[in-house]
Amino acid sequence: MRISISKIFFACLILGCTAYGITILRAPRVPDEKRRMIEQLEKENEALHREIEEKQNYLSRMRQNPDELELEIKRRLMLVNPGSKSFILQEGTKSDAAH
Repeated sequence: MRISISKIFFACLILGCTAYGITILRAPRVPDEKRRMIEQLEKENEALHREIEEKQNYLSRMRQNPDELELEIKRRLMLVNPGSKSFILQEGTKSDAAH
């Protein structure tokens, strides 16, 4: 029994076409995953841009209004002017609320 070169070539062609078909059928999954990742990263990017814009607005407001800046400094650093009083209230715990 003799195997001809054309039969070997035909078998290789069938194997190659099968491998190519499997690759093409599996390929659409990768772009879907990447598309989802891109969409997620775009949403995160938008959120970060909004956060940056809010902080820039806050900074510009502080630059334009020195009284608000002074109040914010006092609030964050818990500073008090000489001669003034500051009261710090703590919320009660559950055991205090029961009494």
